[in-house]
Amino acid sequence: MSIELYTWPTPNGHKVHILLEELAVPYAVVPVDIVTGEQFAPDFLKISPNNKMPALVDSDGPDGQPITMFESGAIMIYLAEKFGRFIPGDARGRYSVLQWVMFQMASIGPMLGQAQHFFQYAPEANDYARNRYSKEAARLYGVVDRRLAESPYIAGEEYSIADMAVWPWMKFSHYQGVERDGFPNFLRWYDEIKERPAVRRGMDVLKDKRRKHTISDDAKTILFGDRQYERRE
Repeated sequence: MSIELYTWPTPNGHKVHILLEELAVPYAVVPVDIVTGEQFAPDFLKISPNNKMPALVDSDGPDGQPITMFESGAIMIYLAEKFGRFIPGDARGRYSVLQWVMFQMASIGPMLGQAQHFFQYAPEANDYARNRYSKEAARLYGVVDRRLAESPYIAGEEYSIADMAVWPWMKFSHYQGVERDGFPNFLRWYDEIKERPAVRRGMDVLKDKRRKHTISDDAKTILFGDRQYERRE
């Protein structure tokens, strides 16, 4: 196997899991336990300088030499182009996919992640933060719903890495303060993607490692507190 994926069962991890399963290529899973702080290990920082997972090592890179990749969106674009699937070959189609992948990276992930943080993990209720991020989350669900009224998939007529990037982030609307019954086009798309065998397999990667709904104070310090902000050489 030329591909090693350093990952954990989070939305950013799952979207790459799904793509690799859709591609049906062999890959090795290297767990990076973000709850215990493995993302700060010096060897991992050499691959992912922003101490985030997933990260990828491909011993058969574009020039036949090893390549390392970090940032889930970049990894997905790399894999789609390497194997020539789930990203169109024509320029117009390719840019449509890329803009929606960037939409996920710039808006869906950060904003839904903040909503989920304040609803699920904040040490005390913060009505201002919950109101702000749940409204923004609902707005983004609306953007996706309107887009899916125009086309069957996020980027157009064909299933692509844009769908794989967005879908895992919108799985847990109840933790984001969003009532998704008001988004019928989204629900049609969501339910269709959910039934894909590769999506099911991708969501099962490291399923035994998923953390419970409550996490310890030590884990919160690692995930959200001072450990995140330590200077690293």
